[in-house]
Amino acid sequence: MPLQPVGVTPPAAMTIAGTDSGGGAGVAADLRTFATCGVHGCVAVCAVTVQNTVGVTDFHPIPPETVAAQIASVAADIELRAAKTGMLASAEIITAVAEACDDAGIGATGRTPLVIDPVAASMHGDQLLADSALEAFRTLLFPRATVITPNLDEVRLLIDIDVHDRAAQYEAAKVLHALGPRFVLVKGGHLREDTDDCVDLLYDGHSFTELPGPRFETGNTHGGGDTMAAAIASGLARGMTPPEAVAFGKRYIVEAVRNAFSLGAGHGPVSQLWRISTEPV
Repeated sequence: MPLQPVGVTPPAAMTIAGTDSGGGAGVAADLRTFATCGVHGCVAVCAVTVQNTVGVTDFHPIPPETVAAQIASVAADIELRAAKTGMLASAEIITAVAEACDDAGIGATGRTPLVIDPVAASMHGDQLLADSALEAFRTLLFPRATVITPNLDEVRLLIDIDVHDRAAQYEAAKVLHALGPRFVLVKGGHLREDTDDCVDLLYDGHSFTELPGPRFETGNTHGGGDTMAAAIASGLARGMTPPEAVAFGKRYIVEAVRNAFSLGAGHGPVSQLWRISTEPV
């Protein structure tokens, strides 16, 4: 039986992010996630990276006006039911994305929900963006966001809170919510306090929801943040409420990490392919 009924148009979502030539993260991971969630993926490329499983060796940002034009072109022709951001590279690109999303009705000013994955730190916690870009996230994109999905390294860079325990995770969610997003998801994958579980924390400005999941002993987690944010966007595109979409994204990433695989000589990717049959047709 086909995954998508013949002749039925699936909902469309857009990823606004960078490429990964190794295929583990960025738009490659987002598009696989969209597809396995029954969502048609559209793309606005913000940067081209030269990388493999070992590391990134080069990086080329796309001109901001070209990023904005990609968003405008797609939105003028295709009904987008959700959008998500990944690596945005610079304050100038973030500004262009914010303005283009406003014009396209994406985010707080329109009907299309927007998931912001504030990619700002490497796998080792090193800062990837200039301070001006971090400020652009805080002032331009967070107020437009339906959901933001920072990990703990990104929390530290964005609001200078070093989360070492659950209490700090709760405090970080409050501070981030004050910057304007409707929902904050503080991911707990790097929280050393949780040895058996990985607890993500959702906050809507009034109540908290803890989303626990198993912790897996694996180094193959490349693309995990992109994949979870894309799964949340997929849920929103399919008509889920933000809390429902976040819960769906949590279930999705648990299985993606459970089925992660080794690739190359470095960190392998999480697998979106758990959602589909790999048997020959």
